[in-house]
Amino acid sequence: MSEHEASAAYPWHFHVLHALERLNARYSLQAPAAVYDSALFAWAASLEANWMQVRADLRHVQAQREPVPSFQDISPEAAALTTDDRWKTYMLYAYGARADRNCRQCPATAALCQAIPGMKTAFFSILAPGKHIPPHRGPYNGLLRAHLGLVVPERGDCRMRVGDQIVRWREGEVLVFDDSVEHEVWNDSDEERVVLFLDVARPMRAPVSWLNEALIRFVAASPYGRRIVRRFNTWYERHGIDAGAR
Repeated sequence: MSEHEASAAYPWHFHVLHALERLNARYSLQAPAAVYDSALFAWAASLEANWMQVRADLRHVQAQREPVPSFQDISPEAAALTTDDRWKTYMLYAYGARADRNCRQCPATAALCQAIPGMKTAFFSILAPGKHIPPHRGPYNGLLRAHLGLVVPERGDCRMRVGDQIVRWREGEVLVFDDSVEHEVWNDSDEERVVLFLDVARPMRAPVSWLNEALIRFVAASPYGRRIVRRFNTWYERHGIDAGAR
């Protein structure tokens, strides 16, 4: 999928956000990069120190053998990237909204995520064997993306391209990258790959940091942000579960 196609998949206000990306880059506390050293972010060390608790929460969820939505079931824009059931998401937070029931199922993970300054979205991202996510970019560089490796296949080649860099997940390690840089994912193995997927507000100098926070809150409160929450609740209700996202 081209950058133009990816951009067209998002609602109009994301195009406004896109126009602000040069300003965000200028006021960023970190130099522009496709992939960042996780040591630049204090919260990454806390996640890595407690990653076994996060994986224990994941194992608890998996032991329940409950249905887990595919990404496009929650975010319809994801249908430009995936249309099958091989990329699943167990949502904890979405644009600041908390999925109360899922957070209760994963108390350690929820607490660790809540402690991250600027955390907006958090979920378990479950990629099936053989799954490929085509080239795409996120809508806005006011957020940084992080993955905490939880289950990484030992055989085969499970990797991501960010710009011109190839990176691979490691269990217990945090990978931080700029989601607005084109990236692509492959799970060329015969096992699932699972990461804790996070979107965190990019650290920036004031006053642009204030503008960034206001814009992210606007998107969360917009029909787009509320639709994500509604779709999430509706999907679980169809399966007889009160997820309680709000």
